[in-house]
Amino acid sequence: MSAFRSSAEGLLRLATNGTLADRIVEHIGHAVSPGERRSWERSLAVLGQDLADAGLGQVEVLVEYQLPLTSKRVDVVLAGVHPKTADDSYLIVELKQWSQAEAYEGSDRLVLVEHARGPRLHPGVQVGDYCEYLTDFLGILDGRRAPVQGVAYLHNAMDRDVNDLFARRPSEQSRIFTKQRRGQFLDHLRTHLAPASGAAAADRFLTSSVRPSKHLLTYAAQELKERHHFTLLDEQHLAYELVLHAVERARAADRKSVVVVAGGPGSGKSVIALSVLGELARQNRAVMHATGSRSFTQTLRRYAGRGSTRLKSLFGYFNSFMSAERNGFDVLICDEAHRIRETSVNRFTPKARRDKARPQIDELIAAARVPVFLLDEHQVVKPGELGNVEVISAYARQLGLEVEVVSLHDQFRCGGSEAYEQWVLDLLGLDGGEPTVWTGDGRFDLRLAGTPEEMETFLAAKQAVGETARMSAGYCWPWSDPRPDDSLVPDVRVGGWARPWNVKSDRSVGEAPGSAFWATDPNGFGQVGCVYTAQGFEYDWSGVIIGPDLVARNGRLVTRRDESKDPAFRSRKSVSDDEADRLIRNTYKVLLTRGMRGTILYSTDPETREFLADLIRIERGLETVYEPVAPGVFAQR
Repeated sequence: MSAFRSSAEGLLRLATNGTLADRIVEHIGHAVSPGERRSWERSLAVLGQDLADAGLGQVEVLVEYQLPLTSKRVDVVLAGVHPKTADDSYLIVELKQWSQAEAYEGSDRLVLVEHARGPRLHPGVQVGDYCEYLTDFLGILDGRRAPVQGVAYLHNAMDRDVNDLFARRPSEQSRIFTKQRRGQFLDHLRTHLAPASGAAAADRFLTSSVRPSKHLLTYAAQELKERHHFTLLDEQHLAYELVLHAVERARAADRKSVVVVAGGPGSGKSVIALSVLGELARQNRAVMHATGSRSFTQTLRRYAGRGSTRLKSLFGYFNSFMSAERNGFDVLICDEAHRIRETSVNRFTPKARRDKARPQIDELIAAARVPVFLLDEHQVVKPGELGNVEVISAYARQLGLEVEVVSLHDQFRCGGSEAYEQWVLDLLGLDGGEPTVWTGDGRFDLRLAGTPEEMETFLAAKQAVGETARMSAGYCWPWSDPRPDDSLVPDVRVGGWARPWNVKSDRSVGEAPGSAFWATDPNGFGQVGCVYTAQGFEYDWSGVIIGPDLVARNGRLVTRRDESKDPAFRSRKSVSDDEADRLIRNTYKVLLTRGMRGTILYSTDPETREFLADLIRIERGLETVYEPVAPGVFAQR
């Protein structure tokens, strides 16, 4: 179940006898910190008593409700009957134990909280985002005039100690109540919830169909031209606000600063990047987006810059700033910053400029008043890539610059399954863990194919009904140029099955799209993608062929660099065995985390197939009920 569920009177009973925290842990299925347990014990007891005092003991309380298609959980959803219309009524409650809070440097969207490090998101903004997200994704809320209400309840605070929070005008999705306003809070509850059972309303809420997530590229052009199309949640929204605040501060006080946003695959880094870019472009700020990926930048130019030379020019590469004017941009957004290299020099760089080359990180920081870096340290897949939080932060501080670091903890890919992401990390030995058995969590579909034909048939069926699917593989086969007749060579061979790699260049070959568009053009299905074309993209269903460079021996996965056909791994002098091991594991981490709904695996090695079969024992399949996908619409975020 996506939440711990109880009536309000049942919640109060559990809180009173001291078993509430144990019951919640039992239902959500993972361990929590002592601090989180204390938070439940204190805050939920207060809410339970308030509901009882309001005469709403039969209202249904959904605790730690997991938002659809993300690992993010909201504190409480109250489900019941509206007292005037008798319709289902839903109220989100964000519980805060804060006693003191003040505006951060005059902002009405960022706050400083006593005993907390760094700025936080205003709680009204936070709960308003939850309401907007649910309205976007839950089918049951479609077409309703006021589908869901939201409040932030600071049940320990007096008004005078959080007075700055009231400066922001509230809406029906973002009201603020304090301990001092408890009477108003009870009245507000009675306004939206009748003294009747909320069980049926909760049933409908928890079993609602889910709309497919908005694909970044489908809405990219509108995002830049018009307004927000993506609801940013918690740390995502915090990162967004910190960048905009830093821009204003740099303008008003001539104060340069650096923002670093770190998060795993599907944590929303590129959504933040595009949201910031769109807002600043609409303000006519000097802003640019850069990556180290040809595929990603070319795709953004095609989709986000559609129909506009000006918008296309907003997207560049990390190596484009060798001679950029110092602080010539208000903001430089460095997306996929784990791909930053030691220098921007390449084989086309004139000798005179080679001799004066600076570190690429120095060029990027120098180019803007507010350089922003978004990265995932487990996605370094190429020798010479060095972007990580420590390197960037240390370099900025060495220059005397203030650095804000935001960590994104939530998962918006892989069906919002944190459990799957952790399973991948443990499988590959990237987080110090040991491989574990995957039994399923209801949010993500993982399966093992016995043959590549079986994998392709499964994915083709998904593609045929309007969902997106791609096959990718480790770089373990040669990669030939197209034949003279403009056909692709089926280099990826497993037994009698053979398919070509994705196209090498940006030029289409026959029906096959250029490499930059393999992940987004429907004709990309049928070619096998490599990590360099898959990185940064996502699709509903991901098929991954694990080649002979990663095999199971003696109960664990080991790498075999000699099986790799990647030219970057040829020289042991420039790439050590330890570095090759890390890069191969990171490569499969990237490939295994491209899917939004599911991943199907195949290994070319028999012993590895047996190893994986022991680790994938499905007891709980995919439970999310998706609404149908409109033809031609990307169905992922």
